[in-house]
Amino acid sequence: MLNTEKNSTFSLGRGINKTVIYVVCMLLSVLSILPFWIMFVNATRSTPEIQSGLSLIPSGHLMSNWDVLIGKSFDPFQGFLNSFIISGGSTLLTVYFSSLTAYALVVYNWRMRQAFFTIIMCVMMIPAQASAIGFYQFMYKLHWTNNYLPLILPAIAAPAVVFFMRQYLLATLSLEIVEAARIDGSGEFAIFNNIVLPIMTPAIATQAIFAFVGSWNNLFMPLILLTQKEKYTLPIMVSLLRGDIYKTEFGSIYLGLALTVLPLFVIYFLLSRYIIAGVALGGVKE
Repeated sequence: MLNTEKNSTFSLGRGINKTVIYVVCMLLSVLSILPFWIMFVNATRSTPEIQSGLSLIPSGHLMSNWDVLIGKSFDPFQGFLNSFIISGGSTLLTVYFSSLTAYALVVYNWRMRQAFFTIIMCVMMIPAQASAIGFYQFMYKLHWTNNYLPLILPAIAAPAVVFFMRQYLLATLSLEIVEAARIDGSGEFAIFNNIVLPIMTPAIATQAIFAFVGSWNNLFMPLILLTQKEKYTLPIMVSLLRGDIYKTEFGSIYLGLALTVLPLFVIYFLLSRYIIAGVALGGVKE
């Protein structure tokens, strides 16, 4: 009898705890979605409506805001394409070469390995703004201004991503697998591309999201290096919408921001399943 009462009390308490957890998660989800919903709603409102106060109900000025956006001296579709080229290229370079560097730090036992990793950690502490002037002068001497290469190629060296990949490999990669592949006659790049990269898929997906978002939202370096309007990225174009000294069209600004955010949602939803799969795999790993 006592055991039955204890079990019922335990079940009741467990049910209450689960309910509280679900309610808290729902509230946090709403708080996370609310700013994006307000942005999309403001993209359909006029400037006087936005200045009058907050609203959660869409208005009917989407097309007029769109006409203002495409009526500027730049092409938002071209800016979208430019941003995608830069972000896609830099993301691929970041995740592949950072994974390759992390693989070398974990698998190979060479004399300067720890010193090299210490240097990578020190580089992480240097802000990009501190080297911006020297980087611009270097690119100017190479005649690489108004070029996408200075915005893509430096992504090969991503210290933070290397650190994350190294920690992930230390926890998941078994060196016996690498040794067995070598005994079977596989080359080092074949081992990395065919064995190690599939193991690193959750980490690669996670860092690909962060790398793509960081490159897509990057305004500082493209604003310095790009001066031709046909090469502007979408964040630059959105920032120039506030440059009208006579009237600021907030509706078109929010519409530009909404267009900027949409690819980030797509990338996240495409890669999030790999992150979830990696978490589930780690949960059942012996």
